[in-house]
Amino acid sequence: MSGRVISTLLLLALHQLLISPVVAYTALSDHFLKLVPSGGDDFDIKNGKLLAPILIPRVAGTPGQTAAQEHFVNFFRNELPNWKMEWFNSTSTTPATGSKQIPFANLLFKREPPWAKPGQANLLTLVAHYDSKIYPNGFIGATDSAAPCAILMHVARYLDKFVTQMHDEMSALGEGGTVEMDMGVQVLLLDGEEAFQSWTEHDSLYGSRALAEQWEQSVHPAMSFYRNPLDQISLFVLLDLLGAANPKVPSFFQTTHWAYQGMATIEDRMRKLGLLESNPQAPFLPDHDKMPTFSRGSIDDDHRPFMARGVPILHVIPNPFPGVWHKMEDDGEHLDMPTVRDWSKIVTAFALEFLDMMEVEPKEGAEALATG
Repeated sequence: MSGRVISTLLLLALHQLLISPVVAYTALSDHFLKLVPSGGDDFDIKNGKLLAPILIPRVAGTPGQTAAQEHFVNFFRNELPNWKMEWFNSTSTTPATGSKQIPFANLLFKREPPWAKPGQANLLTLVAHYDSKIYPNGFIGATDSAAPCAILMHVARYLDKFVTQMHDEMSALGEGGTVEMDMGVQVLLLDGEEAFQSWTEHDSLYGSRALAEQWEQSVHPAMSFYRNPLDQISLFVLLDLLGAANPKVPSFFQTTHWAYQGMATIEDRMRKLGLLESNPQAPFLPDHDKMPTFSRGSIDDDHRPFMARGVPILHVIPNPFPGVWHKMEDDGEHLDMPTVRDWSKIVTAFALEFLDMMEVEPKEGAEALATG
Protein backbone atom coordinates (compact mmCIF):
# COMPACT_ATOMS: atom_id res chain seq x y z
CA MET A 1 0.00 0.00 0.00
CA SER A 2 1.45 3.34 -1.01
CA GLY A 3 2.17 6.12 1.45
CA ARG A 4 -0.38 8.33 -0.32
CA VAL A 5 -3.13 5.71 0.21
CA ILE A 6 -2.20 5.31 3.88
CA SER A 7 -2.26 9.08 4.37
CA THR A 8 -5.67 9.28 2.73
CA LEU A 9 -7.05 6.51 4.94
CA LEU A 10 -5.66 8.19 8.03
CA LEU A 11 -7.30 11.47 7.05
CA LEU A 12 -10.62 9.71 6.48
CA ALA A 13 -10.35 7.96 9.84
CA LEU A 14 -9.54 11.26 11.56
CA HIS A 15 -12.52 12.95 9.91
CA GLN A 16 -14.85 10.15 11.05
CA LEU A 17 -13.49 10.44 14.58
CA LEU A 18 -14.02 14.20 14.58
CA ILE A 19 -17.62 14.06 13.34
CA SER A 20 -18.59 11.33 15.81
CA PRO A 21 -20.97 12.71 18.44
CA VAL A 22 -19.59 13.75 21.80
CA VAL A 23 -21.33 11.68 24.48
CA ALA A 24 -19.35 12.40 27.65
CA TYR A 25 -22.24 14.08 29.44
CA THR A 26 -22.94 14.17 33.17
CA ALA A 27 -25.90 12.18 34.51
CA LEU A 28 -28.75 14.27 35.89
CA SER A 29 -28.87 14.51 39.66
CA ASP A 30 -31.79 13.11 41.62
CA HIS A 31 -32.76 16.71 42.33
CA PHE A 32 -32.92 17.53 38.62
CA LEU A 33 -34.88 14.37 37.84
CA LYS A 34 -37.47 15.38 40.45
CA LEU A 35 -37.97 18.69 38.63
CA VAL A 36 -38.85 17.09 35.30
CA PRO A 37 -42.61 17.54 34.72
CA SER A 38 -44.95 15.04 33.10
CA GLY A 39 -47.12 17.47 31.17
CA GLY A 40 -50.13 16.67 33.32
CA ASP A 41 -53.40 18.04 31.90
CA ASP A 42 -51.71 19.07 28.66
CA PHE A 43 -52.11 15.42 27.63
CA ASP A 44 -55.83 15.33 28.40
CA ILE A 45 -57.55 13.74 25.40
CA LYS A 46 -60.46 16.19 25.42
CA ASN A 47 -58.97 19.53 26.39
CA GLY A 48 -55.20 19.07 26.65
CA LYS A 49 -53.38 21.82 24.77
CA LEU A 50 -50.69 19.47 23.41
CA LEU A 51 -52.53 16.27 22.54
CA ALA A 52 -56.26 16.93 22.06
CA PRO A 53 -55.95 19.05 18.86
CA ILE A 54 -54.17 16.24 16.98
CA LEU A 55 -56.46 13.37 18.02
CA ILE A 56 -58.03 13.64 14.57
CA PRO A 57 -57.43 11.93 11.22
CA ARG A 58 -54.27 13.49 9.76
CA VAL A 59 -53.95 12.01 6.27
CA ALA A 60 -51.66 13.85 3.86
CA GLY A 61 -53.56 16.16 1.54
CA THR A 62 -56.62 16.47 3.81
CA PRO A 63 -57.89 19.22 6.16
CA GLY A 64 -56.70 17.11 9.11
CA GLN A 65 -53.13 17.39 7.86
CA THR A 66 -53.48 21.18 7.71
CA ALA A 67 -55.02 21.34 11.19
CA ALA A 68 -52.14 19.33 12.68
CA GLN A 69 -49.58 21.55 10.96
CA GLU A 70 -51.28 24.68 12.28
CA HIS A 71 -51.25 23.21 15.80
CA PHE A 72 -47.50 22.62 15.68
CA VAL A 73 -46.69 25.97 14.08
CA ASN A 74 -48.83 27.96 16.51
CA PHE A 75 -47.36 26.15 19.51
CA PHE A 76 -43.76 26.90 18.59
CA ARG A 77 -44.52 30.40 17.33
CA ASN A 78 -46.39 31.40 20.51
CA GLU A 79 -44.57 29.44 23.23
CA LEU A 80 -41.09 28.83 21.80
CA PRO A 81 -40.31 31.81 19.54
CA ASN A 82 -36.55 31.23 19.71
CA TRP A 83 -36.88 27.97 17.79
CA LYS A 84 -36.25 28.37 14.07
CA MET A 85 -39.00 26.82 11.96
CA GLU A 86 -38.44 25.26 8.54
CA TRP A 87 -40.79 23.51 6.13
CA PHE A 88 -39.61 20.76 3.82
CA ASN A 89 -42.28 20.11 1.20
CA SER A 90 -42.51 17.38 -1.40
CA THR A 91 -45.15 15.64 -3.51
CA SER A 92 -45.60 12.09 -4.69
CA THR A 93 -48.11 9.81 -6.32
CA THR A 94 -49.37 6.85 -4.28
CA PRO A 95 -50.90 3.48 -5.23
CA ALA A 96 -54.23 4.60 -3.73
CA THR A 97 -54.49 7.97 -5.45
CA GLY A 98 -53.38 7.24 -9.01
CA SER A 99 -51.67 10.07 -10.87
CA LYS A 100 -52.65 12.73 -8.33
CA GLN A 101 -49.69 14.38 -6.63
CA ILE A 102 -50.17 14.20 -2.83
CA PRO A 103 -48.49 16.96 -0.78
CA PHE A 104 -46.22 16.01 2.11
CA ALA A 105 -44.78 18.54 4.54
CA ASN A 106 -42.08 17.86 7.12
CA LEU A 107 -41.74 20.44 9.88
CA LEU A 108 -38.46 21.20 11.65
CA PHE A 109 -38.10 23.28 14.81
CA LYS A 110 -34.49 23.98 15.76
CA ARG A 111 -32.46 25.68 18.49
CA GLU A 112 -28.77 26.15 17.77
CA PRO A 113 -26.29 28.28 19.69
CA PRO A 114 -26.86 31.88 18.55
CA TRP A 115 -23.25 32.19 17.42
CA ALA A 116 -23.29 29.01 15.35
CA LYS A 117 -22.74 29.38 11.62
CA PRO A 118 -24.36 27.01 9.10
CA GLY A 119 -22.98 23.53 9.50
CA GLN A 120 -21.31 24.26 12.84
CA ALA A 121 -23.60 22.81 15.56
CA ASN A 122 -24.21 19.15 16.32
CA LEU A 123 -27.91 18.51 16.83
CA LEU A 124 -29.83 16.08 19.01
CA THR A 125 -32.75 15.28 16.70
CA LEU A 126 -36.07 14.22 18.25
CA VAL A 127 -38.44 12.72 15.70
CA ALA A 128 -41.99 11.46 15.24
CA HIS A 129 -44.38 11.23 12.29
CA TYR A 130 -47.63 13.17 12.47
CA ASP A 131 -49.66 11.69 9.61
CA SER A 132 -52.27 8.97 10.07
CA LYS A 133 -53.40 6.09 7.88
CA ILE A 134 -55.91 6.70 5.11
CA TYR A 135 -57.71 3.43 5.96
CA PRO A 136 -59.78 2.50 7.89
CA ASN A 137 -61.80 5.66 7.34
CA GLY A 138 -61.65 7.93 10.37
CA PHE A 139 -58.53 6.28 11.79
CA ILE A 140 -56.85 8.57 14.35
CA GLY A 141 -53.61 6.90 15.34
CA ALA A 142 -53.24 8.03 18.95
CA THR A 143 -50.15 5.92 19.57
CA ASP A 144 -49.34 6.13 15.85
CA SER A 145 -48.21 8.88 16.35
CA ALA A 146 -50.25 11.68 17.92
CA ALA A 147 -48.99 10.93 21.43
CA PRO A 148 -45.31 10.86 20.39
CA CYS A 149 -45.74 14.26 18.68
CA ALA A 150 -47.32 15.72 21.82
CA ILE A 151 -44.51 14.25 23.93
CA LEU A 152 -41.91 15.99 21.76
CA MET A 153 -43.74 19.30 22.09
CA HIS A 154 -43.60 18.86 25.88
CA VAL A 155 -39.89 18.01 25.71
CA ALA A 156 -39.11 21.12 23.65
CA ARG A 157 -41.06 23.37 25.98
CA TYR A 158 -39.20 22.19 29.09
CA LEU A 159 -35.79 22.18 27.39
CA ASP A 160 -36.14 25.71 26.13
CA LYS A 161 -35.27 27.65 29.29
CA PHE A 162 -32.23 25.50 29.97
CA VAL A 163 -30.97 25.83 26.39
CA THR A 164 -31.36 29.59 26.70
CA GLN A 165 -29.50 29.67 30.01
CA MET A 166 -26.72 27.48 28.66
CA HIS A 167 -26.24 29.65 25.58
CA ASP A 168 -26.34 32.88 27.62
CA GLU A 169 -23.72 31.63 30.06
CA MET A 170 -21.47 30.38 27.27
CA SER A 171 -21.73 33.72 25.48
CA ALA A 172 -20.85 35.60 28.67
CA LEU A 173 -17.78 33.40 29.15
CA GLY A 174 -16.70 33.64 25.52
CA GLU A 175 -17.12 29.90 25.07
CA GLY A 176 -18.40 28.10 22.01
CA GLY A 177 -16.99 27.63 18.56
CA THR A 178 -15.86 24.02 19.12
CA VAL A 179 -17.53 20.74 18.26
CA GLU A 180 -17.86 19.79 21.92
CA MET A 181 -19.46 23.08 22.91
CA ASP A 182 -21.77 23.80 19.98
CA MET A 183 -24.69 21.53 20.81
CA GLY A 184 -28.24 22.17 19.72
CA VAL A 185 -31.55 20.37 19.51
CA GLN A 186 -34.20 20.02 16.83
CA VAL A 187 -37.68 18.52 16.73
CA LEU A 188 -38.53 16.92 13.40
CA LEU A 189 -42.18 16.09 12.65
CA LEU A 190 -42.40 13.91 9.57
CA ASP A 191 -45.28 13.50 7.15
CA GLY A 192 -46.21 10.51 5.00
CA GLU A 193 -44.87 7.67 7.12
CA GLU A 194 -47.95 5.52 6.58
CA ALA A 195 -48.58 3.43 3.48
CA PHE A 196 -51.58 4.39 1.38
CA GLN A 197 -52.25 0.83 0.21
CA SER A 198 -49.76 -1.69 1.61
CA TRP A 199 -46.30 -1.20 3.08
CA THR A 200 -43.58 -1.40 0.45
CA GLU A 201 -40.30 0.39 -0.12
CA HIS A 202 -42.10 2.95 -2.27
CA ASP A 203 -45.50 3.07 -0.55
CA SER A 204 -44.30 4.33 2.84
CA LEU A 205 -41.94 6.89 4.38
CA TYR A 206 -42.80 9.55 1.78
CA GLY A 207 -41.65 12.47 3.90
CA SER A 208 -38.55 10.92 5.41
CA ARG A 209 -37.30 9.56 2.09
CA ALA A 210 -37.61 12.98 0.45
CA LEU A 211 -35.99 14.81 3.37
CA ALA A 212 -33.04 12.45 3.78
CA GLU A 213 -32.27 12.79 0.09
CA GLN A 214 -32.62 16.57 0.23
CA TRP A 215 -30.35 16.90 3.26
CA GLU A 216 -27.73 14.63 1.69
CA GLN A 217 -27.54 17.01 -1.26
CA SER A 218 -27.67 20.24 0.81
CA VAL A 219 -23.97 20.92 1.19
CA HIS A 220 -22.89 23.52 3.74
CA PRO A 221 -20.36 26.26 2.89
CA ALA A 222 -16.81 25.09 2.29
CA MET A 223 -15.39 25.97 5.72
CA SER A 224 -18.27 24.39 7.69
CA PHE A 225 -17.34 21.62 10.07
CA TYR A 226 -20.23 19.38 9.02
CA ARG A 227 -20.69 18.69 5.33
CA ASN A 228 -24.50 18.64 5.30
CA PRO A 229 -27.48 18.54 7.69
CA LEU A 230 -27.25 14.75 7.99
CA ASP A 231 -23.71 15.02 9.38
CA GLN A 232 -24.96 17.44 12.03
CA ILE A 233 -27.28 14.87 13.62
CA SER A 234 -25.56 13.64 16.78
CA LEU A 235 -28.42 11.22 17.46
CA PHE A 236 -31.73 10.60 15.66
CA VAL A 237 -34.24 9.62 18.36
CA LEU A 238 -37.40 8.30 16.70
CA LEU A 239 -40.53 7.84 18.83
CA ASP A 240 -43.35 5.69 17.45
CA LEU A 241 -46.33 3.69 18.75
CA LEU A 242 -46.02 5.06 22.29
CA GLY A 243 -48.95 5.42 24.68
CA ALA A 244 -50.25 1.90 25.31
CA ALA A 245 -49.70 0.19 28.65
CA ASN A 246 -46.82 -2.24 29.21
CA PRO A 247 -44.61 -1.28 26.26
CA LYS A 248 -41.46 -3.29 25.66
CA VAL A 249 -38.92 -1.27 23.67
CA PRO A 250 -35.86 -3.30 22.61
CA SER A 251 -32.40 -2.01 21.88
CA PHE A 252 -32.18 -2.43 18.12
CA PHE A 253 -28.70 -1.18 17.18
CA GLN A 254 -25.35 -1.93 18.76
CA THR A 255 -23.91 1.38 17.58
CA THR A 256 -26.40 3.32 19.73
CA HIS A 257 -26.82 0.87 22.59
CA TRP A 258 -24.98 3.38 24.78
CA ALA A 259 -27.82 5.86 24.20
CA TYR A 260 -30.43 3.19 24.87
CA GLN A 261 -28.65 2.38 28.13
CA GLY A 262 -28.75 6.05 29.05
CA MET A 263 -32.51 6.22 28.56
CA ALA A 264 -33.05 2.91 30.34
CA THR A 265 -31.00 4.12 33.30
CA ILE A 266 -33.14 7.24 33.52
CA GLU A 267 -36.31 5.11 33.58
CA ASP A 268 -34.85 2.90 36.30
CA ARG A 269 -33.74 5.85 38.44
CA MET A 270 -37.09 7.61 38.06
CA ARG A 271 -38.98 4.47 39.10
CA LYS A 272 -36.79 3.99 42.16
CA LEU A 273 -37.37 7.64 43.09
CA GLY A 274 -41.13 7.20 42.77
CA LEU A 275 -41.36 9.74 39.94
CA LEU A 276 -43.29 7.62 37.43
CA GLU A 277 -47.02 6.85 37.55
CA SER A 278 -47.32 3.59 35.63
CA ASN A 279 -46.85 0.15 37.12
CA PRO A 280 -45.76 -1.96 34.14
CA GLN A 281 -45.11 -5.68 34.20
CA ALA A 282 -41.51 -4.94 33.15
CA PRO A 283 -39.45 -1.82 32.42
CA PHE A 284 -40.37 0.10 29.29
CA LEU A 285 -36.72 -0.29 28.23
CA PRO A 286 -35.71 -3.79 29.38
CA ASP A 287 -32.49 -4.30 27.39
CA HIS A 288 -30.05 -2.25 29.47
CA ASP A 289 -27.85 -5.30 30.10
CA LYS A 290 -28.28 -6.83 26.65
CA MET A 291 -25.23 -8.77 25.55
CA PRO A 292 -23.24 -7.15 22.74
CA THR A 293 -24.77 -9.37 20.05
CA PHE A 294 -27.41 -7.73 17.88
CA SER A 295 -29.37 -9.29 15.05
CA ARG A 296 -29.60 -7.66 11.64
CA GLY A 297 -33.38 -7.37 12.00
CA SER A 298 -35.12 -4.11 12.84
CA ILE A 299 -38.51 -2.49 12.36
CA ASP A 300 -38.93 -0.49 9.17
CA ASP A 301 -39.77 3.10 10.02
CA ASP A 302 -38.85 6.72 9.30
CA HIS A 303 -35.28 6.17 10.44
CA ARG A 304 -34.46 3.94 7.45
CA PRO A 305 -33.56 6.64 4.87
CA PHE A 306 -31.39 8.38 7.47
CA MET A 307 -29.68 5.23 8.75
CA ALA A 308 -28.86 4.28 5.14
CA ARG A 309 -26.88 7.53 4.99
CA GLY A 310 -24.92 6.89 8.18
CA VAL A 311 -27.04 8.73 10.76
CA PRO A 312 -26.96 7.15 14.28
CA ILE A 313 -30.43 5.95 15.28
CA LEU A 314 -32.16 5.35 18.61
CA HIS A 315 -35.51 3.77 17.70
CA VAL A 316 -37.99 4.02 20.57
CA ILE A 317 -40.80 1.73 19.42
CA PRO A 318 -42.41 -1.20 21.25
CA ASN A 319 -42.00 -4.74 19.98
CA PRO A 320 -44.52 -6.31 19.95
CA PHE A 321 -46.66 -3.42 18.71
CA PRO A 322 -49.61 -2.22 20.81
CA GLY A 323 -52.76 -4.31 20.44
CA VAL A 324 -54.58 -1.32 18.90
CA TRP A 325 -52.04 -0.99 16.08
CA HIS A 326 -53.75 0.05 12.83
CA LYS A 327 -57.19 -0.51 14.37
CA MET A 328 -59.96 2.04 14.96
CA GLU A 329 -59.32 1.52 18.68
CA ASP A 330 -56.06 3.44 18.37
CA ASP A 331 -57.78 6.54 19.70
CA GLY A 332 -57.55 8.81 22.73
CA GLU A 333 -59.83 6.65 24.86
CA HIS A 334 -57.48 3.69 24.49
CA LEU A 335 -54.32 5.55 25.51
CA ASP A 336 -52.91 4.67 28.90
CA MET A 337 -52.34 8.16 30.24
CA PRO A 338 -49.90 7.26 33.05
CA THR A 339 -47.75 5.60 30.38
CA VAL A 340 -47.95 8.69 28.12
CA ARG A 341 -46.95 10.98 30.98
CA ASP A 342 -44.12 8.66 32.01
CA TRP A 343 -42.73 8.64 28.49
CA SER A 344 -42.82 12.44 28.52
CA LYS A 345 -40.71 12.47 31.68
CA ILE A 346 -38.25 9.84 30.45
CA VAL A 347 -37.66 11.47 27.07
CA THR A 348 -37.38 14.94 28.60
CA ALA A 349 -34.81 13.76 31.13
CA PHE A 350 -32.90 11.92 28.39
CA ALA A 351 -32.70 15.08 26.28
CA LEU A 352 -31.58 17.19 29.25
CA GLU A 353 -28.87 14.68 30.07
CA PHE A 354 -27.72 14.27 26.46
CA LEU A 355 -27.36 18.05 26.15
CA ASP A 356 -25.31 18.12 29.37
CA MET A 357 -27.75 20.36 31.20
CA MET A 358 -26.26 19.56 34.60
CA GLU A 359 -24.17 22.64 33.77
CA VAL A 360 -27.31 24.72 34.43
CA GLU A 361 -29.01 22.57 37.05
CA PRO A 362 -31.49 24.59 39.15
CA LYS A 363 -30.22 25.05 42.67
CA GLU A 364 -31.85 23.21 45.55
CA GLY A 365 -34.87 25.22 46.56
CA ALA A 366 -34.62 27.52 43.54
CA GLU A 367 -37.91 26.27 42.16
CA ALA A 368 -40.65 24.00 43.37
CA LEU A 369 -40.57 20.34 42.56
CA ALA A 370 -42.56 19.42 39.49
CA THR A 371 -46.07 18.19 40.25
CA GLY A 372 -47.54 18.09 36.76
